[in-house]
Amino acid sequence: MNLQDFINANEIALYIKNLPLQVTLDKALFPNDKQLGMELEVAKGAKQRSVALRMSTFDVAVKPRTLKADINIEKKEMPFFKESVLIKEKDRQQMLLAMKANNQELVNQILNQIFGNYKALVDGAEVQATRMRAQLLQSGEIKIITDDGDVVVDYGIPSDHKEVLAGTAKWSDKTANIVGDIERWQNTLVAEGYAKPNRMLMTQKTFGYIRANAAIESEIKGISNVVVTDKLVKNYLKEKLEIEVGILNGVFTAEDGSTMNLYEDNKVTLIPQGALGKTMYGTTPEEADKIFGSSKLDTQIVNTGVAITTMAKEDPVTVETKVSQLVLPSFERADECFFATVAE
Repeated sequence: MNLQDFINANEIALYIKNLPLQVTLDKALFPNDKQLGMELEVAKGAKQRSVALRMSTFDVAVKPRTLKADINIEKKEMPFFKESVLIKEKDRQQMLLAMKANNQELVNQILNQIFGNYKALVDGAEVQATRMRAQLLQSGEIKIITDDGDVVVDYGIPSDHKEVLAGTAKWSDKTANIVGDIERWQNTLVAEGYAKPNRMLMTQKTFGYIRANAAIESEIKGISNVVVTDKLVKNYLKEKLEIEVGILNGVFTAEDGSTMNLYEDNKVTLIPQGALGKTMYGTTPEEADKIFGSSKLDTQIVNTGVAITTMAKEDPVTVETKVSQLVLPSFERADECFFATVAE
């Protein structure tokens, strides 16, 4: 037996696929889909126009480590992310000793530690897609700036589908006309022939502005004469404006190891029922080789389009595992959404 009998793309993919699925709002609104190739043609923006992409090097991961991305601007290819890890020398030695002693229990224990590192790689790939979807939900564009380069994707949101409130109109002002703002944004979309948006997304802090609003608090107390709670406010908005509130939350680990929020406070997005677009995965070079090439690479696909590739190394004898993906959200229903900045 050798290391690759235990550590190969098939075994790693099986391990990943057997992990519990995590369902989040961004995934539900932009479900995964797959296409052959690397072109951006299906990643449509407002009015079904192809989106514009500018990118150099992109660096963000679930752990502080280098993540590489390359893109051909002229061909408008999807961003390509890849990263690899080697089995630690200590783990390799322990694994070889356990194999030699035919100690399957110890082998399994070491494998669990090693496979945990591979899960972190796959999680890092998911962070890329999640971060893109989060920005898309709040601003209708992707704008990630790093020391190594920028990713900027403009989905062409109409200017009259955006608004930045100022002065006493800000929702942080207890006298703001929040109900009037929401009605105005709904009517803007309806007047253009779109369905009335029935869902509104924001962070808990932003929702707190609604709960603290003088007019809303007064009307709720006038109806029920009780302490105003989150549930009462949500029911009030659903009854009065036919709109449900979704609270956005989530964090990721930045390049420097710091924890950052996925979603910004003070932003509100009105969206229609159903999915808004797709999280499109392209064909990585590793997968293309598996399908159309020499098939020399040991590659398996997980999570729709994340390629796991293992490569044997001779000096020292070990296994290198690479995770790669081509991913970018599409936004077919961009025109049906309204994006507001309600405070600062």
